[in-house]
Amino acid sequence: MKIDFYTCQAEKLEYPDNTFDVITACQCIWYPDHKITAPKFAKILKERGKFLILYMAWLPFEDKIAGRSEDIILKYNPEWNGAGEIRKPMWVPEEYLEFFDVTYREEYDVNIPFTRESWHGRMRACRGVGASLNANDLKAWNEEHMQMLKNEAPEKFEILHYVSMAELTLK
Repeated sequence: MKIDFYTCQAEKLEYPDNTFDVITACQCIWYPDHKITAPKFAKILKERGKFLILYMAWLPFEDKIAGRSEDIILKYNPEWNGAGEIRKPMWVPEEYLEFFDVTYREEYDVNIPFTRESWHGRMRACRGVGASLNANDLKAWNEEHMQMLKNEAPEKFEILHYVSMAELTLK
């Protein structure tokens, strides 16, 4: 059995000890209170249980459309801190190292297919846009981003991403 803590409030997990084989954190390792979750995860995992940390991001300095999309986001939301992603090993919060060994890491590139509409939706869903902009700025962002895509992107294209993962095994 596995649990993905992004779908629940990780700090409030209440399960019997030795319940889970795997816990995954996909795109969300920055959010929980690791001082609480590290010992809790260690307690609810079975012997030699795994904690998998996964992340995927577009590469704006290497992919023109991703870079142009970020430029438009930053025009309307200059405080957005999600811009400028580069390849890096998966971050493992130090609190987990008391309970887990890092047993595997990997980073690799992947091209993800999009249409103009699906990329526009992906960008709108990012926390720098849909969750942050007021109604007027969101309307302006929608128009400018879609116009950029019509001018600079074919109807179907790929966006370069990198994937980073870390496997932690219960000590």
